[in-house]
Amino acid sequence: MSANQQPQANANSGLARVLDGIEKVGNKLPDPAILFLSLMVVVWIVSALLSFVSFSEIDPRTGEAVVIHNQLTAESLTNFLTGMVTTFTSFAPLGVVLVAMLGVGVAEHSGFINTALKKMLKVTPLKLLTPAVVIVGILSHTATDAGYVVVIPLSGVIFYAVGRHPIAGIMAAFAGVSGGFCANFIPSAIDPLLQSFTQAAAQTLDPTVQLNPLNNWFFAASSTLPIVAIIWYLTDKIVEPRLNKTTPLNDDIDAPAFEEISEKENKAFRLASLAMLAAMGLVVGLALPEGSTLRDETGSLTNFTSPLMQAIVPLIFIFFVIPGVVFGYANGTFKSSADIITSMSKAMEGMAAYIVMAFFCALFIAAFAQSDLGVLLAVKGANFLQSLGMPAGVTIVGLVFLVGFVNLFMGSASAKWALIGPVLVPMLMALNISPDLAQAAYRIGDSSTNIITPLMPYFPLVVVYCQKYVKSTGIGTLIAAMLPYSIALLIAWTAWLLIYWTIGLPLGLGASYTYGL
Repeated sequence: MSANQQPQANANSGLARVLDGIEKVGNKLPDPAILFLSLMVVVWIVSALLSFVSFSEIDPRTGEAVVIHNQLTAESLTNFLTGMVTTFTSFAPLGVVLVAMLGVGVAEHSGFINTALKKMLKVTPLKLLTPAVVIVGILSHTATDAGYVVVIPLSGVIFYAVGRHPIAGIMAAFAGVSGGFCANFIPSAIDPLLQSFTQAAAQTLDPTVQLNPLNNWFFAASSTLPIVAIIWYLTDKIVEPRLNKTTPLNDDIDAPAFEEISEKENKAFRLASLAMLAAMGLVVGLALPEGSTLRDETGSLTNFTSPLMQAIVPLIFIFFVIPGVVFGYANGTFKSSADIITSMSKAMEGMAAYIVMAFFCALFIAAFAQSDLGVLLAVKGANFLQSLGMPAGVTIVGLVFLVGFVNLFMGSASAKWALIGPVLVPMLMALNISPDLAQAAYRIGDSSTNIITPLMPYFPLVVVYCQKYVKSTGIGTLIAAMLPYSIALLIAWTAWLLIYWTIGLPLGLGASYTYGL
């Protein structure tokens, strides 16, 4: 071994030991369902203790001091019991996952997805498989949470089919979908959603402030370049080599076989693809007219409140069911309507563990929100950042890391920004930092640590995907695998913003870096 190789080997060995240690400790955590149940009890106890404490921090929603609400009072416990069913059934990720997976189940069990993947593999050079998976994951943000239920599991299938470690494919896709959540070439519903909170926060200091819904679009689009490069390097050079050495696959993996495509399958795939394109064309045709019912009151198709954005998950269901059914009948996979329902049932069988975890996750998140512990945590962190009085660049870096930390406890991008935005945005405006720049920094912190917190609603689902290939996969396994991605994204993406800012490239439409009172 040369002198240059020795330090690299030692560094890799050191990193491996750190990750192994994290995995060992993390896997000692209880099952995700029990973890969420335990955390809910902790929230109850902490809320009871802190409910007697008077805080000086101001709740931005009310303008009054933050008050922690005791979740162990008779009234709170009664509300907990009477609202338990509603809390579970109204848990947004649950509906997104189940509805989308019903459609995916039809497309998968008919053979449509299997054939599509085989065709994709034929045109994607093996050397570019990882970046292709990451790019698809980033683009999936346009369809809200579709990446979690479509791109991530399919990436594992693709990697397994070409002889690579399937967990590496899942990790790469997870990093692209969740770690790169706020980056995209194509504007998505998250853009106008965050802008609305930013503008409202800015108007508490200056009622005349108006922001463009795509005020971060250019920066978000440019961010895909470093994100793809980072995830590509980490997957191929660090994560997958470690997985190959330490994480053997199950002996009974139930994965699709990738034989050569028959002429019958080719014909069925063409018919199914045409049917899917026709369905998409119909939606486009319905959306284009100015008076379309898919537009909101302002005529927008991309606002978070527009019917088109609200219908994204049902459209995913439709866009998978239609080609799945057409392919199934054309290829002979489906003989009757009963086969279609059976395929949906099989898809739900794989979701049983996730449904159990979602139940306890929903209860924990509801208790955390009702106690207002999240408000206290967010406001205290924001006030601490404000008290530092550092230069603008350092302040922006501090904002990124603050949001990244808070994100470990509050997964919702809009909820976090609604809470800390009214404190941070006016504070930064007072430092001559524009709301547009503050929002861009927020998006980096909000994305980078998504992939290392088991409190993120889709985190347990990714564990389930991994268990298909490695039954021993636990929370610690996933955290250990994703930690290098999270750290690299947090540092490199922040550096990208500072470089972007220094050069003076536009953040987005009508955006600026500075604000003058």
